[in-house]
Amino acid sequence: MSIPSPIDPQHPALQAHTLTDLLRAQAAQRPAAPALRSVGAHSPGDPWACLSYAALAAVAHAIAQQLAGRVQRGDRVAWLGLNHPAQLALLFALDQLDAVLVPLNHRLSPTEWQAVLHDCSPRLVVHDDGFASATQALLHSSGAHWFCWPVQALAQPAANPPAHHRAEHPARQQPVLLVYTSGTTGQPKGAVHTRGNLLSNMAMAAQVQGMQTTDRVLTVLPLFHVGGLCIQTLPALSVGAEVLLASRFDAAATLACIAHDRPSLSLQVPATLQALTRHPAWVNTDLSSLRAIWAGSSLLPPEPLQAFMARGVPVCNVYGSTETGPFSIALPPEQAHSHLGSCGWPAPGVAVRLCDPQGNAVPVGTVGELWLRAPNVVQHYWPKQPALDAEGFFHTGDLAQQAPDGSFTVVGRAKDMLISGGENIYPAEIENLLLQHPDVLECAVLGQPDPQWGETVVAVVVLKASDDSEAMPDWQPFLNGRLARYKWPRRWVRSSGLPRTALGKVHKAALQASLQAALQASP
Repeated sequence: MSIPSPIDPQHPALQAHTLTDLLRAQAAQRPAAPALRSVGAHSPGDPWACLSYAALAAVAHAIAQQLAGRVQRGDRVAWLGLNHPAQLALLFALDQLDAVLVPLNHRLSPTEWQAVLHDCSPRLVVHDDGFASATQALLHSSGAHWFCWPVQALAQPAANPPAHHRAEHPARQQPVLLVYTSGTTGQPKGAVHTRGNLLSNMAMAAQVQGMQTTDRVLTVLPLFHVGGLCIQTLPALSVGAEVLLASRFDAAATLACIAHDRPSLSLQVPATLQALTRHPAWVNTDLSSLRAIWAGSSLLPPEPLQAFMARGVPVCNVYGSTETGPFSIALPPEQAHSHLGSCGWPAPGVAVRLCDPQGNAVPVGTVGELWLRAPNVVQHYWPKQPALDAEGFFHTGDLAQQAPDGSFTVVGRAKDMLISGGENIYPAEIENLLLQHPDVLECAVLGQPDPQWGETVVAVVVLKASDDSEAMPDWQPFLNGRLARYKWPRRWVRSSGLPRTALGKVHKAALQASLQAALQASP
């Protein structure tokens, strides 16, 4: 087991009992400093367009007072909408009420929203303009006892923050955030994050990324997931930095923001990295303000990484999940070039075990399941389903191996591992290799039942050539000497694109289902 390095005890997030403590401390120290600035299109005179730390603390307090008669301790309040400063203000407001924010994935279907709302029974659903009709339809079709609350009805940003004092219920074990897993392998589960989880994660993430008050952090990923919310956005606010908040990702707008607003940090995923480096404006965009791009994914395609690094911007991987903060294992800028494909080293405060299926530790260089124990890891799912084992470890379901220098590389999901002819095959290893092929744009590797071998390897590839033919490259010369023959794909499928989750990861369950349907339909 890796021995965790210490978290900086002087970080502001570790000096606070609540999120409110933290925000009010920053507002007291730098009231006029910008906290949140909307980038991209917004209405002239929009009071949410730019909030100082004083204004953010004030509006959070006003929203808490506004909701105090309707929302009680422990109640859930859902948010349905694009990224918006009001969503962050609402999180801080609910912290004052000991209530819980439930950010809804706006990309889900109404049926999927209904399942989440039925599970957590919110008191309110706050929505932005774009989701007003969808929220009303949910209300009428569900028959549930919750209320719609448009964002315009929330208290507007004000000038003066309240006095800095401790919240009435300072317990760090109080739940404040309920985030649902993607549900790609079944019904989504709600991970219950406490104040202590969020505050610890802020300190850990800010420490590894070297965040300072002078930073500008560009947030383009959705705040409905812990990636967009907790890897950079909340850590930036914890140190008094400025967050540039985009309502959603757009490649042209992101490049324009980098050139004009000069962010020093941003978080991306593989799909957005590729969109940026393939955009016509990429070549002429000034990237000199960026000291690093962080990327939330266990598998990063080499092409966009090399494109950023060729421009002097290191791309740093960060590994985690909905349940783990998610800042768990990170590759710092100094090692970004030398450790391509690695997730890096455990963040401060994170203990890591690699275990075999029987729970025994595996030696260095051997593949095992990642187990994590840290102060930012949730203890249970909603409402009280345990998430940890008896020793406090979360079993991630991800398979990884540790190098002699202590760094970790994820090789795939345990559920994705194939057994062909008695041999274990890890799809991520094959995917990493195929992404180095000059004709491959993206790919996914999965298994299909085989009467002789148990399973065979299937590779679904998206080629850079845009023609409609089904022609494929000759894979043998490329694979010879690079991959053991028993790992070679036995079936190759050309596709125009891969189904993806909200975070840009390949949705393998959906891909597997479509392949199975195609097989059954073929003569």
